[in-house]
Amino acid sequence: MSDQIRTRHDGGVLEVVIDRPKANAIDLATSRALGLIFQDFRDDPTLRVAIVSGAGEKFFCAGWDLKAAASGDAVDGDYGVGGFGGLQELRDLNKPVICAVNGICCGGGLEIALSTDLILAAEHATFALPEIRSGTVADAASIKLPKRIPYHIAMDMLLTGRWFDVHEAHRWGFVNEILPAVRLMERAWELARLLASGPPLVYAAIKEIVREAEGSTFQTAMNKITKRQFATVDRLYSSEDQLEGARAFAEKRSPIWKGK
Repeated sequence: MSDQIRTRHDGGVLEVVIDRPKANAIDLATSRALGLIFQDFRDDPTLRVAIVSGAGEKFFCAGWDLKAAASGDAVDGDYGVGGFGGLQELRDLNKPVICAVNGICCGGGLEIALSTDLILAAEHATFALPEIRSGTVADAASIKLPKRIPYHIAMDMLLTGRWFDVHEAHRWGFVNEILPAVRLMERAWELARLLASGPPLVYAAIKEIVREAEGSTFQTAMNKITKRQFATVDRLYSSEDQLEGARAFAEKRSPIWKGK
């Protein structure tokens, strides 16, 4: 495991901090390590929510480590089980992931943010996809970004590589909340604890439905839900938590979620 990634667990929440001065850029070894961390998070029933951030206040993540590439890391090398950054190709990740952007978020770093479910950003955060300027393609962003924000704004970012500030990111719906830097991680943990107290089987069903519906028609996705063809939906509809939710509502009390 890389010594340039810090983690801590608390109350069902996993915090993952990329700590690779100066820019928190990611080489092949770090990507593989992140993949193992997020794979363990996915498979550990005691962990319900993850937060991913970068060390320091200047960079969240500058993406692909060009110095490592110059030293021999192949751009099409082995990124590990989750693809680049450990998240964007990790299969069946049915738990919420929060991104806390604490500074510059560009290239592959922005693609990591796109792979999460909620994005919080410090007031000084900035964003860009500068790959166009170095003669390469922001591959994951080219697939995901036009589905997250208006098409023409996404194409502006991809075709020009221009930088935009956190307020523009928020305006286009890319960022959920803008926070003072000193409040960023506090708010990320507040949100993570809120989600950790919620129904994990419902979260899993939501994530699988949203993920699979991206490539389906509305009716196809609805048919798979009603016929319980999504594994997470089938598990939810047969679970103790489904009954607990109904009982708690009827009894006017807070539900106790067991994740089973």
